[in-house]
Amino acid sequence: MPAKAFFLDVDGTLLPLSAHPHEVRVETSLLATLKALQEHSGGALALVSGRPLATLDQLFAPAHFALAGQHGTERRDAAGNLHIDQRHVETLTRLRPIARELATGIPGAFVEDKGLSIAIHSRQAPGALTRLRRLLEEALPAYPGLGLLEGKAVVEIRSSEADKGRALQAFMAEPPFLGRLPVYLGDDVTDESAFEVVNRESGLSIKVGSGPSAARFRLASPEAAVFWLAGIEHAEERS
Repeated sequence: MPAKAFFLDVDGTLLPLSAHPHEVRVETSLLATLKALQEHSGGALALVSGRPLATLDQLFAPAHFALAGQHGTERRDAAGNLHIDQRHVETLTRLRPIARELATGIPGAFVEDKGLSIAIHSRQAPGALTRLRRLLEEALPAYPGLGLLEGKAVVEIRSSEADKGRALQAFMAEPPFLGRLPVYLGDDVTDESAFEVVNRESGLSIKVGSGPSAARFRLASPEAAVFWLAGIEHAEERS
């Protein structure tokens, strides 16, 4: 079997979801598992997340991984080079006050300003997501180049050309990922574009948790996902 490259979503996949993005913590055991897998795969491990790169680095410090942040709007390749889409910075600046106003009108909702994208969370008011999406869809035509991405209790405004599938393709065109079999773990609708890319490459697409998905395999929870990742190195050594 070809050598593998690992692409891992963070929230809901490696870490349980929390009411607020800032409440999560990375256990030393998870960090050790990821570093071991990174070494085992010759560096072919990347975290693919909706979080900004800076936040990912803070969460996983002192480890240093290849990263795709804000659903691929920003990316750091395995060599440490940054690839950042800043084409819509001015447009997002004009949209921020509107996003904050919309969130203010929905009890329990709050805005997470990521710099190159804006997320409006409604984990404390899940029933408000449909209304929030409708309001944003009505506002967005005035802001060309931006699109909506809906996840679990969150709606994100980012470049309409950014998604995790494109980020995955960019990694796979570069060493040390080039020529390897892609393995992708994700839990959300925002991971579906990556699952589709992995399926076209006959890789392993793995959905974490419940819900419909294009993924061909499934793990029940973040705990199950981390347990599976921890066993890969030993399983391949025995095979």
